[in-house]
Amino acid sequence: MIKSKGFKLYQLIINIILILVTLSTVIPLVLLFMSSISSESSLIAHGYSFLPKEFSLEAYAYIWQNRGTIFRAYGITILITIFGTLGNVGLSSMMAFALTNRKLPFRRIISFYIFFTMLFSGGLVPSYIMWTSTFHIKNTIWALLLPNFFLSPMNVMLIRTYFVTSIPEPLYEAAEIDGAGYFTVFRKVVLPLGKPILVTMGLFSGLTYWNDWTNGLYYITNSKLYSIQTLLNKMIQDIQAIQANAAASSGAAVAIPQVSIRMAIAFVAVLPILIIYPFLQKYFAQGIALGAVKG
Repeated sequence: MIKSKGFKLYQLIINIILILVTLSTVIPLVLLFMSSISSESSLIAHGYSFLPKEFSLEAYAYIWQNRGTIFRAYGITILITIFGTLGNVGLSSMMAFALTNRKLPFRRIISFYIFFTMLFSGGLVPSYIMWTSTFHIKNTIWALLLPNFFLSPMNVMLIRTYFVTSIPEPLYEAAEIDGAGYFTVFRKVVLPLGKPILVTMGLFSGLTYWNDWTNGLYYITNSKLYSIQTLLNKMIQDIQAIQANAAASSGAAVAIPQVSIRMAIAFVAVLPILIIYPFLQKYFAQGIALGAVKG
């Protein structure tokens, strides 16, 4: 079939928009990396550029000097991201599956309660008192895992909507006729058919855990329990403090890269996500596409 000129023009416009969107995400990453391998003096004198005025690995050398601490923080972050994502997706999907059952007692009340927690919370101070005084998670690994992210009401609502719109109810009935219980239906029917939305929500949850530094700021004072984001933020603060104290005492700043190390730290933090994302992209795109069709 011969495509009309209007359709070709529409396709061209869409392609241009997608190219611009892609460039808007790729260009900052390229600029970030190029800035991290530029010398401190060239960044101060000439600003950021896509081609380093003076090539330098001082920022990465400084990070490498602290590699033991950084590798430990990476290990903690990976551990928290894995278990936090599994816990978030597991609890959210089980609660969402329960809410799809029309026979569930107090179903409307539970749904309202979940929706209510999306809009209102007790606040930072009451939450801090609860987690530290009641559950005693301060300076424990649980402080990075439980508060704020372990169960997401938004994920519950999105997964429930996907289950309702994308999984036919007769499948549940057929499984029940064959003698399957709720856990069997969930394991053999819901999980396989809900893989796109579960992987998508898992990606969102994993990014949240990977990028989190607030829990470490509020609940962690033991440096051995720092996540990578908390540690890198601490390193920037330490560099600023060293340079400020040196400048105040001797009138000259210590030769530690400050601008370039921020770029290097940001690139080091985002690198694992850039490596993992391509392997999950097909599930992510499939979940978004099905959600758009069924929505």
